[in-house]
Amino acid sequence: MASYCLAVARVRVALGTGARRFHVCAAFSAKVAMSRFEPSSSVNYEKMHENINIVRKRLNRPLTLSEKIVYGHLDDPAGQEIERGRTYLRLRPDRVAMQDATAQMAMLQFISSGLPKVAVPSTIHCDHLIEAQIGAAQDLQRAKDVNQEVYNFLATAAAKYGVGFWKPGSGIIHQIILENYAFPGAMVIGTDSHTPNGGGLGSISIGVGGADAVDVMAGIPWELKCPKVIGVRLTGTLSGWTSPKDVILKVAGILTVKGGTGAIVEYHGPGVDSVSCTGMATICNMGAEIGATTSLFPYNHRMKTYLEKTGRREIAALADQFKDDLVPDKGCEYDQLIEINLSELKPHINGPFTPDLAHPVSDIGAIAKKSGWPLEVKVGLIGSCTNSSYEDMGRAASLAKQALDKGLKCKAQFTVTPGSEQIRATIERDGYTKILSDVGGVVLANACGPCIGQWDRKDVKKGEKNTIVTSYNRNFTARNDANPATHAFVTSPEIVTALALAGTLNFNPETDYLTAPNGEKFKLEPPTGDELPSRDFDPGQDTYQHPPADNSSVKVDVNPSSNRLQLLEPFDKWHGKDLEDLRVLIKVKGKCTTDHISAAGPWLKFRGHLDNISNNLLIGAVNIENDAVNKVKNQLTGEYGGVPDVARHYKANGVNWLVVGDENYGEGSSREHAALEPRHLGGRVIIVKSFARIHETNLKKQGLLPLTFSEPSDYDKIRPDDKISITGLKSLSPGKPLTAVIKHSDGSQDRISLNHTFNETQIKWFQAGSALNRMKELQ
Repeated sequence: MASYCLAVARVRVALGTGARRFHVCAAFSAKVAMSRFEPSSSVNYEKMHENINIVRKRLNRPLTLSEKIVYGHLDDPAGQEIERGRTYLRLRPDRVAMQDATAQMAMLQFISSGLPKVAVPSTIHCDHLIEAQIGAAQDLQRAKDVNQEVYNFLATAAAKYGVGFWKPGSGIIHQIILENYAFPGAMVIGTDSHTPNGGGLGSISIGVGGADAVDVMAGIPWELKCPKVIGVRLTGTLSGWTSPKDVILKVAGILTVKGGTGAIVEYHGPGVDSVSCTGMATICNMGAEIGATTSLFPYNHRMKTYLEKTGRREIAALADQFKDDLVPDKGCEYDQLIEINLSELKPHINGPFTPDLAHPVSDIGAIAKKSGWPLEVKVGLIGSCTNSSYEDMGRAASLAKQALDKGLKCKAQFTVTPGSEQIRATIERDGYTKILSDVGGVVLANACGPCIGQWDRKDVKKGEKNTIVTSYNRNFTARNDANPATHAFVTSPEIVTALALAGTLNFNPETDYLTAPNGEKFKLEPPTGDELPSRDFDPGQDTYQHPPADNSSVKVDVNPSSNRLQLLEPFDKWHGKDLEDLRVLIKVKGKCTTDHISAAGPWLKFRGHLDNISNNLLIGAVNIENDAVNKVKNQLTGEYGGVPDVARHYKANGVNWLVVGDENYGEGSSREHAALEPRHLGGRVIIVKSFARIHETNLKKQGLLPLTFSEPSDYDKIRPDDKISITGLKSLSPGKPLTAVIKHSDGSQDRISLNHTFNETQIKWFQAGSALNRMKELQ
């Protein structure tokens, strides 16, 4: 079992005082923090070093850092076939992390597996179900009341199956992982697409669906297509208004939302040392928006200082000893290389409606005018898993203090989301919270909040055109507030604060002036802030529940009449024949993210109830037939209805169906509900021009066929009223295309070739009906 947080045989983590400090420190000792994992079963840096040497001799070339850590976690380093971009690797991750919205389905699947306890250290983090309405205390209490059934399920399931449980109010999963569990050389998988945040601490941290998490928790080697490696060489030094966020905003503009698909983005070069550890985490976090498998920085003194400041001095000392394994080899080669001079990089702002539409802040006012985007900034929102560090809050507070000194407050509404209880307590102790509140800020709960659509916004009506600026990572249509007319821009916390003070996009803080209430014109000085607190972090309230040593008395109850939770029934096995005469449920036009396939916001409350949440299937996708959302023709009745309603009608009448999509289908969140829902409602096949990585895997895990057009132009051959047969399934094998026979309503036919990326193991998932069914077959 891979708990490999440190060489347990060589070092024991010194425990501090207090329950919270005990957990923070002990999390890195398999013996102390996870007592059920015996030290003898722990993998250590020596084992990783051994694996790296085996692979380096086999490949006979220098290795990138990404390769070192990934190959260092191979189940069989001596026998594993390794070719970047082609072969599938069998890996042994060290840890599983789950946020509460995805943990429900992950734990329901784990319960269905019949296994008594998780095989690797795992944690659940309650951060997604807290809606921003009034302020931190009121919103947190309301969430505890409204979600009591779900929180109780997660807490008892965690205790029953040996999983750590972070209670509501503890903070956002990725900040908790950075503060407690990530470390240089680790491999962490998390059921959230922004898990790559851990790359800021030199960890290979990868977002996955719940079924992947179940595999790892079950002790099964985890499969990942051998990633390509995109190198980003940083030179120069960050200074002035330019922040770490501007690095990834710039990279997103270069690579676009799909440019990183199938690759790890590895930052290196002399400029790395000018970026703080939490700044590196910001860059890696938003790397999810370019489709990257994950992003990564090499171990350096910034990481060492962060480890020491968060109670992990022994780990830092051990990382120092193995530093050669935690940086890229000299002479290693990247599949693509990007160079960015930090000294020349300017502040950026990306959007609206997509995170890769990059603009220099100096240009955004003119661009907005030309494009007809609203100039007035209605709300500025700082925080989220991407930008809620002590440094982020300090730099924002330095700007707020300048404004307050001139008697000026924010013109726009202003919200502040601390990333964790530790950050909340520390910035409150050090005075940042008061400054941000005094300038007009409302401090929200330590949770995801508006970033994921958990925002009960009241200042505009749905359909009203408006602009918001955030320090978040994602800005798809209607994501933050369910209003498709909201123009959301992502930028750094510093720029958000400046624009909230100015109240307009047409403001460049490097050159423009603000006006104080007395009429005085003044310019903001560049933001400043300490990387880490001069005193130790204040841990705040203890919000962690450790799994009990004896779980025999713990019961996990799911009420059969609940509308929030539902035990899972196995999906049906493949019948052994070709799929004949599938109906086209919807032919999707343009961008189709997981937000379009399975919306979040108010739907989050149904994440543990598959049938109820399936009522949001594809309700945000645009139907190419009529340019409408949630309006498709029922080919059995001739009437139009909502997408899930038509899907249910087809299923009730024994009619299987498929979906046709465009490029990068399923980009965005890791939510596996976007795969579970179509399977549950009778879907069999998804045919698109290209897939986002996590979503394609999730579809395979649930027994669906994710297929891509061999010729992208064949997308145009499919009509909404076609019947389509998928042939060649009896001889389904890796690399062998399938054929679609398209039967048009006028009696004509087309035959097209469809590609897939199934390997032998994944084909067994399809044949068994799902990966979970296959797991049961092998028990």
